[in-house]
Amino acid sequence: MSNSLISRNDLDFLLHDWLKIDDLADRDLLAAFLDLSEKLAADQFLPHYRQSDIDEPELTADGVHVCAPIGPALKQYADLGFFSAGFEELHGGSGLPFIACAASFAYFAAANIATAAYPMLTVANARLITTFGSASQIETFALPQIEGRWFGTMCLSETQAGSSLADLQTRAVPDGTDELGSRFRLTGNKMWISGGDQDISENIVHLVLAKVPDAQGRLPEGTPGISLFIVPKILPDGTRNDLSVAGLNHKMGYRGTANCVLNFGEGDGAVGWIVGEPGQGLRQMFLMMNEARISVGLGAAALGYRSHRLSVQYARERSQGRPIGERGGAPVAIIEHADVKRMLLAQKSYAEGALALCLYCARLVDLETTDADSAALLGLLTPVTKTWSSEYGLAANDIAIQIHGGYGYTRDFQVEQLWRDNRLNPIHEGTTGIQGIDLLGRKILRDGQALAVLEQAIRRCSEAAVHDASLGRFADELLDAWGQINAAIDCLRGCEGSSAFAHATLFLRAFGHTVVAWLWLDQALAARKLAEAGGADADFIDGKLMTFQYFFETELPNVAAWLAPILSKGNAVTTARTAIF
Repeated sequence: MSNSLISRNDLDFLLHDWLKIDDLADRDLLAAFLDLSEKLAADQFLPHYRQSDIDEPELTADGVHVCAPIGPALKQYADLGFFSAGFEELHGGSGLPFIACAASFAYFAAANIATAAYPMLTVANARLITTFGSASQIETFALPQIEGRWFGTMCLSETQAGSSLADLQTRAVPDGTDELGSRFRLTGNKMWISGGDQDISENIVHLVLAKVPDAQGRLPEGTPGISLFIVPKILPDGTRNDLSVAGLNHKMGYRGTANCVLNFGEGDGAVGWIVGEPGQGLRQMFLMMNEARISVGLGAAALGYRSHRLSVQYARERSQGRPIGERGGAPVAIIEHADVKRMLLAQKSYAEGALALCLYCARLVDLETTDADSAALLGLLTPVTKTWSSEYGLAANDIAIQIHGGYGYTRDFQVEQLWRDNRLNPIHEGTTGIQGIDLLGRKILRDGQALAVLEQAIRRCSEAAVHDASLGRFADELLDAWGQINAAIDCLRGCEGSSAFAHATLFLRAFGHTVVAWLWLDQALAARKLAEAGGADADFIDGKLMTFQYFFETELPNVAAWLAPILSKGNAVTTARTAIF
């Protein structure tokens, strides 16, 4: 099944021919890193993909037990340096750029997203501590995670609050200071904690959002009162911390990742150390959340990508029916039927478009500290990357089931599990609706500066395409779509109160399609240059250009339909009374 993972030709094209990352990483070193990634993913992650879906995590008196092969797979992942790859040498890492680690992660996510979730969270946890933690906190809590001996989580949601972090009720009471900083005792409950407990790492480092009460015991209101705490399962002295697993969430997919309800402080209170100062928690946690959002989008892209590869394989092998108008002769492979070609092109445009979007943003991560425009663009595109990739990676999974027909609806073929696993991605790390509000509210209506950076990039790409006889019309279509986006933004700026946000998800969908169309046009330019230089297989280049054309002809026209309720000032949503439901 290794041939159903990510195409190396595709990765090499995206990384080197399109994104030009040779100035960030040595090409031979990166090639060896990706070779090793593909081999480890195929040999250690893919074989237990089905088993981890069947052998779900189990809660017993001594904790949570997960599917047995997950531990050895992640042990090899750690031994080969994948946990540490993206960290600087100061912290025991290899210093690889974020985009190299993202390309590597795509293999593991495609092979087994549930097993890959443990290192994804651990790496993001350790990166937050190395960024905001004290030297002693880094040494005690981050370095063991960078080595892959300890794993990490993020503890945000609570049962009563869900995504509304302003309503958190977990309390952190001061408990003195020690060599690790200001110590607190935490009491409260956290919900939906991926990797919240398991039996495959020596320790678990929880990053917990909580509030510090005032002298009267009252919790501060809103998000400014949120602080961040490091709360390990096992304390530095080797004793068990005061936290426990109250239950497991029984998921539709993604089952290999233990998802827990955690109780903090059933006794004297769970011991935790504050990161930085009180009230900085949400700002600090956004570093981990934004990294996780790009990783969630990348995982969704990888699942959609794998389902496309499996669909192509099945469509080539499955014989059924004959060409229209022919009654005799042997059945043909279903890939010869026009509607199957249409579905495969749609899948390919979604999966490869999502992969390109995620890697583009990973490139911005590497540039943001030295380039203000890259930082602005990254902030604008993060909600788009998370959401568009999650929604359309899932759409590719859905099409895979359709291509497989009745077989796709059975557990005998893995496309149904890929769909179930990917269905989580439009939900966690901020639902589609929340990402739409973030994009429209915080990134555009409140500021809008990054929008000018994006427009400049789109116009540069379009101007380059105009000089290519075969791409000029597509440049005009892209600029027309961007004009509609700008017109919609003007309408939304004129909305009263919060009524603009009734259209946030539709706007995000249209905005995402326009951004992906831009990236497809940019890739088409790179593909044509590569073809002119004789540097790639003709079928590969033709596949890129045909998929690009499909996206512009079939997908980009949807932008106008999605923006129509905004431009016509439709108010069905804002005027609908709850009683009608």
